[in-house]
Amino acid sequence: MAMNKNTVLAWATVLMIIMGVLLILMGAYRYNDVAGWGFATVGIGFFAIAWVFNALKGRV
Repeated sequence: MAMNKNTVLAWATVLMIIMGVLLILMGAYRYNDVAGWGFATVGIGFFAIAWVFNALKGRV
């Protein structure tokens, strides 16, 4: 399987979405104090970066 730059960006997008979901879930269910807000914020940041990676597919 040959991986070009679009497939690399697609895999990076998928992995970042999975990591973002895990971080948000950790913030929601694992930590009930201020640390939970930090985990959720970082998870939303992962979503934003995954969105940028998705927008770059086909343009790079």
